[in-house]
Amino acid sequence: MKKIVFVCIENSNRSQMAQAFACIYGKGKIMAFSAGSSPSGKINPKAIAVMKEVGYDLSTHQSKSITDIPFNTYDYVVTMGCGDNCPNLPAKKRIDWQIPDPRNMNENEFRKVRDLISEKVKELIQVI
Repeated sequence: MKKIVFVCIENSNRSQMAQAFACIYGKGKIMAFSAGSSPSGKINPKAIAVMKEVGYDLSTHQSKSITDIPFNTYDYVVTMGCGDNCPNLPAKKRIDWQIPDPRNMNENEFRKVRDLISEKVKELIQVI
């Protein structure tokens, strides 16, 4: 099982959706985690709503800090928009996805970010 951690700032939108898609698409191949460099402490209700549309219950997730996830060497660390605020977690491979923060976007824009994350996770799993 490959270990992947998805990191953004608040761990309430992008990294949570990426973790969910990794669980959906990488079942049996991937152990997925998500965390934030400055976690908000809650999952954005918009993220919960758009993931519900694709059949995933994101309300079962918790917003976490980097210190809340197992500190191992990960196969992949995928950062999304936290720039210099992303900690240097030990990883065999680091990837940065330039994905905008959907926090203040309308529903249609939020869905576009969700779908972009979905595609990126699919692409990543294909190369694992």
